[in-house]
Amino acid sequence: MTEQQVKRIQVKIDKCKKALAADKRKWGGYYDDSRGIRYLAPELYIKIKDYEGGRKYLKWFDKNFPDDSGFPEFLFEATFILFKCGDLKGAENKAHRTYFSNTCLFDKFMGKLCEKRLEKPFSSLQSEEYLENFNYTVSDDEFHDFGVWIETFLSDGNFKKLALEYFEIEEKLSHTEVGPERSKLVKRLFDIKKP
Repeated sequence: MTEQQVKRIQVKIDKCKKALAADKRKWGGYYDDSRGIRYLAPELYIKIKDYEGGRKYLKWFDKNFPDDSGFPEFLFEATFILFKCGDLKGAENKAHRTYFSNTCLFDKFMGKLCEKRLEKPFSSLQSEEYLENFNYTVSDDEFHDFGVWIETFLSDGNFKKLALEYFEIEEKLSHTEVGPERSKLVKRLFDIKKP
């Protein structure tokens, strides 16, 4: 990437920040951001390999949007940035959230077929089709060490148990009527998704 290309991307990052600041002023100290501008910056930081800048942005994001569950690719980008900054605890937290936001995402990243997918996803974000435009790949040199780390993370015994329980609960939910038992399953599913 040339110096000029890096500068253009930095200008895009600045535009995102300015648009978010204007949004906050418009809404009296709160953010609306219905356009989703807040999700754009991590990809831009990755393009210019400014991982420390990306980490600062993610800190700001978590502070200003604490209840935001994030899109699968945004969570993936956050995981990668934190990994590159050496914040492995933070990266594990985001990897956990990434996996349960779309169980096929890491398989796609690794160039594998999705083995563990929901039969009836409750959200289009959870579907394999959602990832058609997901372009990050372990074959990119910049992502190789991250791919090794993700493989280790996904093969951890505790994580595998949670993933198995997640799919079992999703299966039960597909044929459990509304009532106390279903509520109990939904609560457990919510707890599993939280790191």
